[in-house]
Amino acid sequence: MLLPIPDVLSADDLTRCRSVLADAPWADGRITAGHQSAQVKRNLQLPQDCEAAQQLGALVLDRLSAHPLFITAALPNRVFPPLFNCYRGGMDFGSHIDNAIRGDDRRLRTDLSCTLFLNEPDEYDGGELLIEDYHSTQSVKLPAGSLVLYPATTLHRVNPVVRGERLAAFFWVQSMVRSLEQRRLLLDLDLAIQGLRRQQGESAELVRLSGVYHNLLRQWAEV
Repeated sequence: MLLPIPDVLSADDLTRCRSVLADAPWADGRITAGHQSAQVKRNLQLPQDCEAAQQLGALVLDRLSAHPLFITAALPNRVFPPLFNCYRGGMDFGSHIDNAIRGDDRRLRTDLSCTLFLNEPDEYDGGELLIEDYHSTQSVKLPAGSLVLYPATTLHRVNPVVRGERLAAFFWVQSMVRSLEQRRLLLDLDLAIQGLRRQQGESAELVRLSGVYHNLLRQWAEV
């Protein structure tokens, strides 16, 4: 399930991000790559412990915690602290699958991968995120402030940036519900309940449907 999530960051948030990143201490992106990924990763990245990464990571986590569609779709148990990267001058990231486990002292299972775009698509050429499934390859290049959420099990890559620079945050989510199929059912059910409530107001039937949602979540969740 690939899901675009708009308006995670506001215009003011994006201005702040761009200002901080303009003077950021970019380093070789392979600093956080696994063995296979390091062979195909050609980009710049902020060191995870630098002040800029810490400051902007806290901003992103704060906005995610208040975004209803992200919460509904990801059902996050834990979110890996956001990392930040930059592609320019032909940089790319070849086909890879993200590591199953992230973190050292406190480990996280990567159920979902997230890319949050920090500049507009017309500011750079190339840089599309290509996500493969069994039947097709989907190309993703979203407006600034928007995020794409997709299974961490998928093969994906970033096309070379041939003009300008592509700025993004990326991170992973350990969901309360490990199964992709179960998360998809819960998302569909929750969105249908919300839509019916907006159209019709509260009703006894919606109360029962909400109960079904929460009983399924109770059955499937790991907390």
